[in-house]
Amino acid sequence: MKVALIGNGSIAKIVTQFCAEQRDRYNVVGALGLSKDKASVGPHAVVYTFEEFLAFAPDLVVECAGHSAVAAYAVPLIERGIDQIIVSTGSLADVDLFNAIQAAMRKTQAKVKLPAGALPGIDALSSAKLAGLTRVTLRSAKPPEAWKGTPAEGLHNLQAIRAPLVIFSGSAREAAMMYPKNANVAATAALAGIGFQGTKVELIADPRLACNTHHIEAAGKFGSMALTINANPSPYNPKTSHIAALSIMRLLENETSGIII
Repeated sequence: MKVALIGNGSIAKIVTQFCAEQRDRYNVVGALGLSKDKASVGPHAVVYTFEEFLAFAPDLVVECAGHSAVAAYAVPLIERGIDQIIVSTGSLADVDLFNAIQAAMRKTQAKVKLPAGALPGIDALSSAKLAGLTRVTLRSAKPPEAWKGTPAEGLHNLQAIRAPLVIFSGSAREAAMMYPKNANVAATAALAGIGFQGTKVELIADPRLACNTHHIEAAGKFGSMALTINANPSPYNPKTSHIAALSIMRLLENETSGIII
């Protein structure tokens, strides 16, 4: 399978390493990067225009470059019939973008695939949705330093936090739009379950933590569930969890496996 990447950062590096270990199944043919990306994260070439990127003729594109990349390239890829994995699921909180993607998919056979990221129980949540959900809440807690570069840094002295502090409380849509690098799990929970407005989210800075913790609760006709994951941060980026990258690998595994779980 010919895989192309949109992005040349930490997630692109992890995906490249995974594909290199599975050379008989995957071939990373190239990446679309920014002008500042002078060196590739792997042996593949980095190009800087969408036309050059399309010349790689990929079977699958993995987006790992943020909300702006989804806004720029998701629909054009769909229109060309190219499947893609969107890592920046929070981008789909943008109503206009989500509707444009949906409209484009109705015209082609291309598929958009979303990794579970660091969210536990995504299979149970999406199954429960079929019977009807009445409540979904998500609480995501990370060490204070993981919230650097977010709106929380302008509202709080992150270095001075000594006890768990709720830095955001609201809908999944608000969380995904305000914290695009930290709250992809909020968007994933919303898309799998009760929707962006119905899903309630709390984001917490907790100095006691050495890992990222996500706790999801849901109730509906299926019954109720409560799941917690204590996820080690990515070795390359403390704002995200290592298992988020592993969930991308699972999607890639499913692309070439006969048995899919």
